[in-house]
Amino acid sequence: MAVIDARGLGWRHASRVAPAIRGIDLRVERGERILLTGDSGAGKSTLLAALAGVLGGEEDGEMAGSLTVAGTVGMVLQDPDSQVIASRVGDDVAFGCENLRVPREEIWPRVRRALELVGLNLPLDHPTRHLSGGQKQRLALAGVMAMGADLILLDEPTANLDPAGQREIVGAVARIAAETDAALIVAEHRPRLWSGIVDRFLHLSPEGLSEVREEDLPAPPALPAARGVPAGAPVAVEARDLLPEWGPPRSLRLSEGSSTVITGPNGVGKSTLALTLAGLTEPKGGALTYSDHLARGLRTPPHRWSSRQLADRVGFVFQDPEHQFVARTVGEEMAVSGGAQARIDDLLTRLRLDHLSAANPFTLSGGEKRRLSVATALVNTPGLLVLDEPTFGQDARTFVELVGLIRELTDQGVTVVSITHDELYLHALGDHEVALT
Repeated sequence: MAVIDARGLGWRHASRVAPAIRGIDLRVERGERILLTGDSGAGKSTLLAALAGVLGGEEDGEMAGSLTVAGTVGMVLQDPDSQVIASRVGDDVAFGCENLRVPREEIWPRVRRALELVGLNLPLDHPTRHLSGGQKQRLALAGVMAMGADLILLDEPTANLDPAGQREIVGAVARIAAETDAALIVAEHRPRLWSGIVDRFLHLSPEGLSEVREEDLPAPPALPAARGVPAGAPVAVEARDLLPEWGPPRSLRLSEGSSTVITGPNGVGKSTLALTLAGLTEPKGGALTYSDHLARGLRTPPHRWSSRQLADRVGFVFQDPEHQFVARTVGEEMAVSGGAQARIDDLLTRLRLDHLSAANPFTLSGGEKRRLSVATALVNTPGLLVLDEPTFGQDARTFVELVGLIRELTDQGVTVVSITHDELYLHALGDHEVALT
């Protein structure tokens, strides 16, 4: 029996006129390994959610066609935060096993083996609240592996991981699929990571699913190289022995009108440092100084500024886009900051969000949510823009557009600092690299 048999499958969100997916015909046998590609917003996450049975009921949307899924399904969502259940690492990995009534004596060996496979080398009682985004992604994958699922669904599983972590996850997934003979579907914007692991390549578009050859997959886009920092460039932000809530003291300088990229392995403290540099969290020690041009008359440390004072000077894009959504529609979200309508319309068009102006931000795809979070930070051009994984979930076209928008900001004198694991982003926007260890 096939693990998946879908015929004419479709789904329309209750708040949308057009369906997210339509006319999907898909048959998957046990042991098959499939890579799912498609533009950002094509419906990849929706399709995986349908296969996992987590789209919701009639009040959430309307299903079309037929779908049969056999066996146990394990899924790693695009947003790993939404899958953290327990307060301790070991309990979180064990949760799925317990729900499946796995014998008690089998659960903890499975948990330890799964954590080993994904490279999450932490004590079983380590608090999940202290995990980085990439570590949470590994935790979710470990939970799926421990379950021994018949069907493994992975939605951008390497998106928030450093290059070494990406290789570890791909290798771990390959091993677990071989050991269990589970069917595997991976949605991914970097398909070449999975070369040699998967058997079939499927492309999702508004017309449905089509099979493609590996050699026909798009190559990474070509982008101009970063420019470097001009000699004598004024300093916009200076940190001297700055001690964030997590990690050691850091000293660095951000040059005005340049793009700085912060890199480093998962869990090293990149996001915590970014929050501190942006004045969103109070440092435990050290000093953070903004230039007179950026501070515009304010003399107190940035973390003591009012919300309005900070928002007028600093834009921030969180690692989880949903953390900054406050309005009911995309259009209203863009208007929250009070920016000019012409600027809002331009950003929505350039980032392919204009057709979603009336949609609820929480119903967007992961890539669309990311673009919206970046767009809201760009409406009122700030003096300092801090971005945490800004190109997560983007296809080649929107990746290039986002990089272009950020470069336009530095041309206008905006100081930009980004966290990324993406080597192409570093190539294009790493005028200055801060490599954390």
